[in-house]
Amino acid sequence: MTTQLCHHDCRYILYDYLQFAGGAERLSLTLTSGFPEYHLVVSRVFPEAAVLTTINSLPVLCIGNSITAMLGRIPEAIWCFRHSANFLRNAEVVLYSGFYAPLAVENQRSGRKVYYCHTPPRYLYDLSESYKQCVSPLLLPVFDTGLNWLRSEYERALWQMDRVIANSVNVQKRLKKFIGIESEVIFPPVDVDRFRWLGEGEYFISLARLSRSKRVDVIIRAFLQMPDKKLVVLSGGQEMDALRKLAGDAKNIHFTGWQSEAEIQQWIGNACAAIYLPIDEDFGMSPVEAMAAGKPVIGVAEGGLLETIVNGETGWLLESPPSVDMLIDTVRQLDRDTVLAMRHACEARAKLFSREIFLEKMKAVL
Repeated sequence: MTTQLCHHDCRYILYDYLQFAGGAERLSLTLTSGFPEYHLVVSRVFPEAAVLTTINSLPVLCIGNSITAMLGRIPEAIWCFRHSANFLRNAEVVLYSGFYAPLAVENQRSGRKVYYCHTPPRYLYDLSESYKQCVSPLLLPVFDTGLNWLRSEYERALWQMDRVIANSVNVQKRLKKFIGIESEVIFPPVDVDRFRWLGEGEYFISLARLSRSKRVDVIIRAFLQMPDKKLVVLSGGQEMDALRKLAGDAKNIHFTGWQSEAEIQQWIGNACAAIYLPIDEDFGMSPVEAMAAGKPVIGVAEGGLLETIVNGETGWLLESPPSVDMLIDTVRQLDRDTVLAMRHACEARAKLFSREIFLEKMKAVL
């Protein structure tokens, strides 16, 4: 639901936009429910994320409108937070999050300024060259100019913060490397109580959003060579059509698309194990959700997964980059007894990243 700000409102949580039912979106809503005196402000709530606001019944202020919507998702967020955030002028405390919401800091004339960083924008730093390869040579000068401007604005905003928090040691290192800024680590919240062990199914589950950086194609290629093993791809995303085409008519691979919260809990709770192989993941809440349901995770030894999965105890970390053969070997070695033996270790590990621990640490900040 959306709401309107009153003249006496003075504490805010700003996030770019609620685009889908992802980890950053959940974190913003967790903060809003944990600190009801704060108002959550976004540029827009997209249909794919509406399920989160409906379930949580939390007020969300959208500062975008029908005119700014014509700009497109990212330009709209930049415009809104730079030019429609005058309500921050006399704010007492503001928690900024995301890539574009921090640009609103110029509007805050007093009070404390805190930034919770899920990651510095990768397309502005270490992944900029790969993004440029997707741009027409004729448009590259304009694209470069835009990236340079946004990088400068983002960094200027971060240096105005009183406190910078990273969601993982991995992201803490990026902030130091790319921007030279110091930060402290507070792991993001996982609502571990939402996930429970419901049974020992015969299928493996892929939890990653369907984008190139998540390496879901590696998982599908592996299961195409294991027709006796079942894979459920529990997500949606921009690569859905390409990955469906890759899977072809394989009977052992099932795509669910985006699911409701209840359906996600059922799928995870009844799986055999989860598979999650993203490129240098910032933190990765999905593996923790799987472990909360007592399910071990086949991951990759890079990024935030090094901070969540305990190799050999709550899952397996494949060498980077993970190959199809590596994944096949790991899946083939699993049996019911091995998976069940890891259940309690997985559940215990997940509790270290609970909503309660997160809110307690954030309480000391806010």
